[in-house]
Amino acid sequence: MLAKLVRKIVPENWRPIGYLTHLTQAKTTYKVQAGPFAGMRYIEKSIGSAYIPKLLGIYERELNPFIEKACQLDIQKIIDIGGGEGYYAVGMALKNPSTQIIVYEMEAKGQDAIAQMAKLNSVFDQIKICGKCELEDLKQELLGNTKKLVICDVEGYELNLLNPDKVPSFKNTCILVELHDFITRGLAEEIYSRFESTHYIKRIWQKDRYKNDFPYHTFYTQLLPNSYIDWAVSEWRPEQMSWFWMEPLK
Repeated sequence: MLAKLVRKIVPENWRPIGYLTHLTQAKTTYKVQAGPFAGMRYIEKSIGSAYIPKLLGIYERELNPFIEKACQLDIQKIIDIGGGEGYYAVGMALKNPSTQIIVYEMEAKGQDAIAQMAKLNSVFDQIKICGKCELEDLKQELLGNTKKLVICDVEGYELNLLNPDKVPSFKNTCILVELHDFITRGLAEEIYSRFESTHYIKRIWQKDRYKNDFPYHTFYTQLLPNSYIDWAVSEWRPEQMSWFWMEPLK
């Protein structure tokens, strides 16, 4: 009851997360500040993931070396599964202007956000926006001998999709996948076993974010408990997350 009363009385801009969001938007002018997608123009919110870290350029920064590596591999097609509002789809389009981007996103509001992001960054014609991704879609998209990259973040459904027995072209495909072991225990080990004979596999572990990762300071931010700032720059993970970077051996 008290929380509801506070929300009614205190303007959204002066609630801690609202204030920090608007402060970040003002300071960054809605442009990503660091990382491989620095300079990417952004919309006013994210879809299903943390927003402030994206504008700051610290979102999933553990993956930055692998994003940069992927951009050096002469990839001809990038398939982004679970696109959200388009952080990776639009970012990779900007980094790889001659590469075809296929992005799958189940939610209509996510598809709309991707389109908006693509237009903001003048890459709309480079990106094909689709709905839910299934095995048959991957079979079609991975046909041919050109180099391809799959970026996958599908809340546990990666166990269904990343199946080289059903999609043999995976053996020639680079893959960056977020592992949702908290949904299905043993998921990472299963995916590793599927690809260990065909891919070099590197496991990447999430690291915590802290107050020092937030670069903007005002009188109000100095009054906030450290936990509020820590939360604002965090990625709201239910537990320590990890990813696989998988690169074909041949």
